[in-house]
Amino acid sequence: MDKIPTVKDVALRAGVSVGTVSRVLAGEVAVKTALRDKVNDAINALGYRPNVMARALRTSKTDVIGLIVPDITNPFFAQMAASAERAALEHRHSLMLASSHNDHEAEQNHIAAFLDRSVRGIIVVAANVSHASRVRTKVPIVSLDRRFADFPLISINHAEAAALVADHLYELGHRRIAYIAGSADTEAGRARREGFVNRIHALDEAIDVEIFSGRFDYESGEVIARRLLSQPRDKRPTAIAAASDQQAIGALRAARDLGLDVPGELSIAGFDDIHLANLVVPRLTTVRQPTDQLARRAVELLLEKVDEPEDEAMSASLVVRGSTGPPAADRTAH
Repeated sequence: MDKIPTVKDVALRAGVSVGTVSRVLAGEVAVKTALRDKVNDAINALGYRPNVMARALRTSKTDVIGLIVPDITNPFFAQMAASAERAALEHRHSLMLASSHNDHEAEQNHIAAFLDRSVRGIIVVAANVSHASRVRTKVPIVSLDRRFADFPLISINHAEAAALVADHLYELGHRRIAYIAGSADTEAGRARREGFVNRIHALDEAIDVEIFSGRFDYESGEVIARRLLSQPRDKRPTAIAAASDQQAIGALRAARDLGLDVPGELSIAGFDDIHLANLVVPRLTTVRQPTDQLARRAVELLLEKVDEPEDEAMSASLVVRGSTGPPAADRTAH
């Protein structure tokens, strides 16, 4: 029987110390790239597999990162989970996924279950902020996209990103605009709404933006848009901005059912750039979140062992596609 390779064998083949191999296996980002590559090459050549249970008994930690999202059926959170899993694998960690179903108690139970399993760290996309969450643990916790309790948040600047949509619709010539907001219980929902409305008013105080609150889902977008678009032509908006792509796609469905041409009679813009945004007809103008970068940074922050980590905000970008154009009157004038 062939001998099972050990950490010492890996260190000998890579020409490094056993400690360096251990740090690479632990996913420490401080290890130099050249040394990490040598160790990984040696691991692959030898077929080395770490004894996870033995290490957990020795260190009281596993090479597992816990991720909690509000709704795994939401395409944006599914994409984020996939990105987090890839980022964890880059650091030789596994990802354990849980969905809180937007329920605070379920969220707390998942955190307790992760801690019982001695995870290396926990990433939480919060269900909402209507409850004061208190978690006492030495295990690092990072908020992603939505803030969880008082833990550091990795996200985009939601207000700044929403302002990009406001600029785009205004430049196209839209002056009757409706905004479908997300839940006010989330920091992201409030920031997107404020960012959009404040930017429109800064561009032209005379514009009266109609604001409708809903959930970040298809049904909210469709129901609200159907009510809006059932009005006489001179009363209904020429553009709808939504706080999520799901809402925007729901609005597209309502416009199609009512026989309205998009973007000929109505422009629609979303937020997040889920995969479906580039598949619907017409393809959706939307804000693209750097999902991979956000997830990767959240994983890195968990493993960096920073004493007092701070919030980090990234920039988003506007992706202009076929669902937005000038208002019908402008098209005729041109």
